[in-house]
This record gives sequence, structure tokens and C-alpha cells, in this order.
Amino acid sequence: MNSETTINDLKAIQVLDSRGNPTIEVDLFVQNGLFGRAIVPSGASTGLHEAVELRDGDEKTFGGKGVLLAVSNVIEKIRPELIGLDCTDQKGIDELMIQLDGTENKQRLGANAILAVSMAVCRAASLARQESLYRYLIFREKYRLPIPMMNVINGGKHAGNDLSIQEFLIEPVGANSYSEALRFGVEIYHALGDVLKTKYGSTAVNVGDEGGYAPPLHSTIQAIESILSAMQKSGYGEDTVELGLDSAASNFFDKRDSTYLIDGKRLSSGQLEDYYEDLVSAYPISTLEDPFFEESYSDFANTTKSFRGKIKVIGDDIYVTNKDRIRKGIELAATNAILVKLNQIGTVTETLAAIELSKGAGFDIVISHRSGETEDAFISHLATAVESSFIKAGAPARGERTAKYNELLRIEAQLGTNAFFAGRSFA
Repeated sequence: MNSETTINDLKAIQVLDSRGNPTIEVDLFVQNGLFGRAIVPSGASTGLHEAVELRDGDEKTFGGKGVLLAVSNVIEKIRPELIGLDCTDQKGIDELMIQLDGTENKQRLGANAILAVSMAVCRAASLARQESLYRYLIFREKYRLPIPMMNVINGGKHAGNDLSIQEFLIEPVGANSYSEALRFGVEIYHALGDVLKTKYGSTAVNVGDEGGYAPPLHSTIQAIESILSAMQKSGYGEDTVELGLDSAASNFFDKRDSTYLIDGKRLSSGQLEDYYEDLVSAYPISTLEDPFFEESYSDFANTTKSFRGKIKVIGDDIYVTNKDRIRKGIELAATNAILVKLNQIGTVTETLAAIELSKGAGFDIVISHRSGETEDAFISHLATAVESSFIKAGAPARGERTAKYNELLRIEAQLGTNAFFAGRSFA
């Protein structure tokens, strides 16, 4: 064992995420005095099968959302097992924590506790090896940087308006570099603010959880046409910037009669598929995320088949970065792309395994943030390392979102000519 990579100590505290809710931060120290820090995010629109985020449940403190139990689990249960181990043994340490937990969904120690340690281990190892985190995760001579998917209008659980669809995204696929793509998105975002303010008043530029505007809109078409107006105002056409929708349809699915309530209408799954097809025919939509209830594999498969590769149908809640659910999706050809979130599964090792499995099936990879985010930019390095097609980090506003985009700018600058941006060829 290399003494410079030996784990010397772990510390954990309760900090705040972007919604002002508690989350867990872990510092993992190695023998040479370096330490890796990680802070875990939290989702609002969560899948039924996600790993368990451990909360204290004491309504008198943070409304029951405290994470002191998770902090205690890191200090009292995980720390004694990790002292003296080599932090470069990511797989071994992650497997050890999974065994310590002993449950299928990490409910004993908490996925938030386990993930905070797992990410801190990875960071400490990269520092000890004097490597950038993305290089430490996967070494390549050149790296393809992801297309930013920017959530510029928030609906659903991310906002207080009447929009059923949760996210309306812009995708600058026609840019020549990551930094240029980011610039396109920022310019459209600001133009959209002007469009919404002019049409709907000053309250229209209030923002939702992910930094996108949360205007008082009532229909999907209103949101899409507002974005198209902003694109035109900014000088960008449909050949340069495409649109994405994250329906998060589980949130407007009625289990009582298996219908979907969207835009004030109650639709069957077949009618909802027709609704999506009409939108894709009318507008430059290239990605569609979670179009149906998370257990509706057959509906996902029918829609993926009907689009014949014209767009990317992305699975989030249906998969929750879980290999068993991904295998089922592969077998049924349910989607052709997958959203990956570290805290859905709870360790770096399991996340990388899920990505490998998905890539092997020909799925496009989308690395994603959560609605309750932090200043931690781990996912920027993960997206670079695995060469994901896209990164979803919210609007180009609010510090917890721009932290991810800015980190990718630093990575692009560091790589220089060893960074490339495929843009449309991967969109």
C-alpha cells in the first residue's frame, strides 16, 4: 500500500443545499495531508426505486429534513472501517460500504452518507495521484465534452405554475465548442427573460428550483413558443439550438385510472404518445425524458419505436441508475438514452457500472444534477470522463448550477487541443 494514499481520517457535517435544506458534506483525509471533499445533492422529483436518502424525521428541526443520522453513520459506522485503507481502491471501499449497509436500497446507513464518502474517496485519490478528477476516473488522450442541456423554463415540481411538463430545455448542438455552446445558451436565457417579462409581466422572470424561469404559463405550447421567440431574438435558428422536454410524467399520472393530466386534459397513454408526436412534428424537439409513468416500460418502448431514432427518449425514473432496471429497459428496448444521477444509486462504482452497461447497449448518456444542488461540481468531471453526450445542470444561473458549467470551462481550458466538442453528430 502507498502510504500517501492511505485514509487517515473522515469528517462529516450537515450543510445546506440550494433549497436551504440540510445535506451531508464529507472530508476524507489521506496521510500526506490532502483531503477530498464531497457534498451530495437531493431530488424533488424522485423515482420510486431510488436509493434511500436518510433524513432525521424530527419535525422540530429543519421540518424533519435534518441529516444528522447520516452524519453520525459516517463518523461512527463508516469511518472506523475505512481508516488505514487505500483511497485508490474505489471499488473495494464502495463494496465495503454496501456490505456495511446490508440493504438493497441503502436505507440503513443512507445513500446520502454512502455517496458523500464514495465521492470524497474519489476526490482524495485524484489529489494524491496529482491528477484531475476526470483523468483519474478514466484516462484518455482526448476527451469529448458534453452538450449542455439547460433547463430554461421550470414547471411541474420545480415551479409554482400550471405547467405539467417539468423542464423545457435548450440544447446548443450547432456550436463548435463547449464554451461556445454555453455562450449560446446564456444569450438565449437572457433573451427569454425579456420575452417573458414583456408578455407576462415582471413576475414571469421569477426562477424555479433549477434556475429556469417559472412564468405563469398554462400550456406546453406557450412555453415552447416563448423559447423559440428568445432564440429568434438572440439570432439562433433551429439548426443551431434544439429543444428538450423532461415530462417527469410520473408526477401527473393518475394511478386510479392510468391517465395523465396534462395541459388541463386527461389523456390515456396512447393519447399522450400522440400528443408527444404532434409536438415533435411541430417543433425542433430532439430529446424527450420520462414521457410516461416510471413503471410503464411498454409505453416507453412503443414511443421509442414510433420515433425510429428521430429523437432521444431518455429514461430517468424508470431506471434510477440501477443496473437491474437498466437491463430490463435494454431487453425491452424501452429507451435509447439514459439519465444518470449519482445519488439515485449511491456510489461512484455503481454509477460507472450503470454507465458502462448503458453504453454497451448503445444508449446515449446524460449526466444530471438534482433540483436540490450544491456547489460540488463532481458531475462535470464525471461527464467528461465518460464522454456523456449531454450534461444537465439547470439554467445558466444560480451558483449551484453555474458551478458545473464553470468547471467544464476550466476543464476545456486545461485540455486545450485535447478537448473536442462533437455537437450535432452526437445530438
